[in-house]
Amino acid sequence: MEYIIKGRKPEKFFNYFEEISAIPRGSGNEREIADYIVAFAKKRGLTCHRDETNNVFVRIPATKGREAEGAIMLQGHTDMVCEKNFDTVHDFEKEGIKLILDGDILRADGTTLGADNGVAVALMLAILDGALESHPTIECLFTTSEEVGLDGAKAFDYTLVTAEKMINLDSEGEGLATVSCAGGVRTDLSMKAATVECQKSGLLIKISGLAGGHSGAEIHCGRANANKLMGRVLSILWGEIKFNLVTIEGGSKDNAIPRECRALIALDESDVERAIEIVEAQGIVIKRELSEADKNISIEALVREGVATSFDSTTTKNAISLMAIVANGVFAMSHDIEGLVEYSRNLGVIKTNENGIEFVFSARSSTESMIDHSQRELEMLGGLCSASVRHYSRYPGWRFEKESALREIYINAARKVLGREPVIMAIHAGLECGIIKSHINNMDMISIGPEMRDIHSPDECLDLPSCERFWLIIEEMLK
Repeated sequence: MEYIIKGRKPEKFFNYFEEISAIPRGSGNEREIADYIVAFAKKRGLTCHRDETNNVFVRIPATKGREAEGAIMLQGHTDMVCEKNFDTVHDFEKEGIKLILDGDILRADGTTLGADNGVAVALMLAILDGALESHPTIECLFTTSEEVGLDGAKAFDYTLVTAEKMINLDSEGEGLATVSCAGGVRTDLSMKAATVECQKSGLLIKISGLAGGHSGAEIHCGRANANKLMGRVLSILWGEIKFNLVTIEGGSKDNAIPRECRALIALDESDVERAIEIVEAQGIVIKRELSEADKNISIEALVREGVATSFDSTTTKNAISLMAIVANGVFAMSHDIEGLVEYSRNLGVIKTNENGIEFVFSARSSTESMIDHSQRELEMLGGLCSASVRHYSRYPGWRFEKESALREIYINAARKVLGREPVIMAIHAGLECGIIKSHINNMDMISIGPEMRDIHSPDECLDLPSCERFWLIIEEMLK
């Protein structure tokens, strides 16, 4: 293929990133990328194991003179969050990512880039392809469905692993090392909807232009949630005008702060003008309240063709009530680590289907009792709003360890490469480290990565010089 990233070292690292970017690999659609990795390993005669969930485990022997050293595992996930702008035409099931090189920055054309966690996949492939002159035995674990519940990591057979040290490659931020992470759970509230026939005017309410971001990494930044704002707008409108919901769609991933939400309502023609005035007035008020990151918000009401059927008034009221009153965002900060979010929840997705309306939440905490509380709270809210509740994809957190030989190796390597002291941190986002630690209790681990921004959103971008330095840090650690 014709590569657009040129002149950067190691060349194999960047070439492999471009190659895997051409492979569709959204969560649950990892078969093709697994095929690619297996064929890659077999071509080079490497030990390779693939399981039913398309996890792939590849081992490369130590280079000459280092056979007696203990193995080290590198780990990352093959799937990516598939987010796009509403006006972007892209089929994530069939199409690869269209890359755009802007100087030192790599981004995608209206979609997520997939640097989370394509960087890990590319780096491991480069190492397995001999890009390092010297290294111990290396075990590379490529997991699946990380973005939708860490499912691949949960399903993997860890008896295959011999390493007692692991570098997880799923972090963002140069010179930052993650040593602890939150656990979490997904929750669906499903509201069965009754419909009624009507001959009403249609009004489309659109909220767009928000910054969005990762619901763990950016939840503390005060960025607005489009689904919650829609609940606010609709609740105000409900108090002034009689209308019924027809459809509502907001966000596409539970672990991404929703940037956009659309609601189509049915109302009397005589109320249309007044409804537009209310929506536009709220748009002005809300924009004044938001942070600089959300300054490009747009809240508008657009007249649509007549509506023949809609949800009934009870369903409409229940849906608006749920959106308006459910707690969302940061609930508690850590008492032990300054600046660390301890407990949060994100209303990531609202969608209309043939059965009614579905609300999808992601709750996070390093304290299990707080995740329990989120589950109970949503169960009670579901009861009040006539919605069934399902919890799934719960995963444990990763507790901070006071002593870590691998952490010291990283600190020394980062000092040498970057010329400054690295930052050791805990995060509120979930990592597969918690799952792996629960299976291999004595595993010494750390999570690192290069500089990337706005992951899980179409604004995602990757700093290429930091990738070069990231490679040098890995190389130094493996020495």
